[in-house]
Amino acid sequence: MNLPRFPEFKMVGLEDQTAILSRMRRYPAEVCEVNFGNIFIWRKYDHPKLTVIHDNLCFLFEPPEEPAYFLQPIGENDIPDTIRTCLSCAPRLSRVPASFASRWCSSFHCAPDRDDFDYVYRSQDLIELKGKKYDGKRNRIRKFEREHGYRYITLSPDHLAECRRLFQDWLGDKLLTNSMISAQNEAIQEGLLHFKALGLSGGAIEVDRKIEAFSIGEPLNADTAVIHIEIVNPKYDGLSQLMNREFVKNEWAAFAFVNREQDMGIPGLRRAKQSYHPHHMVEKFHIWK
Repeated sequence: MNLPRFPEFKMVGLEDQTAILSRMRRYPAEVCEVNFGNIFIWRKYDHPKLTVIHDNLCFLFEPPEEPAYFLQPIGENDIPDTIRTCLSCAPRLSRVPASFASRWCSSFHCAPDRDDFDYVYRSQDLIELKGKKYDGKRNRIRKFEREHGYRYITLSPDHLAECRRLFQDWLGDKLLTNSMISAQNEAIQEGLLHFKALGLSGGAIEVDRKIEAFSIGEPLNADTAVIHIEIVNPKYDGLSQLMNREFVKNEWAAFAFVNREQDMGIPGLRRAKQSYHPHHMVEKFHIWK
């Protein structure tokens, strides 16, 4: 379909998938946000709109709890003026990778956004868990394996109802106290509802013939997969570490790296992501006039 030309915008919909993916494949991204699946499942929270400026694809996000922003333009045509045009209708660009900022943003103000840095791991590290630094992960997996029989399965649409059941159990009363959990609820529900249409890949762990953990992701670029969702029944010690290992081993071993997205500045999440010893971080910046 024809995409709107600036100053026209349209809300991102499933009908835009083919056109957007065509552009993204020509200009592969390294940040988890520049990904159709991620944009689509979070659309009820971020209200993403798209437009084309100088033949570059541009996304405007208007989340409720932070100022509006554009992602980096997708393309290579007159990028400085494209940025200026974006900044004429939003106060900033955000989630901009360091590689893009250093190439195109020297005439703009830039500031790092640590809470949104992506954690990127070597796939083999997550599969093998070799060395003393992973002793704790291996020990917890072994404990789980001693105490429980389990089966890894690759997700198909037939498993999604069971994933919804687990997610609702995991969610419990969290919606009552946290607006971001509410947004995460909507995003995960969208990921499950449109799992097949979005071309997502998933895996799950069954314990006593019930799904007690699942994870969903997709390719981000030629050598990196991105994991959008991981839900684990917290009553099983070691199941989170097992789910992490088995998902990468069974679905993403052909990719050199796995992007496990950001920590959002949440201390416990930051500790958990750091405990897997990332190969590198994808640093991101805010850009403004």
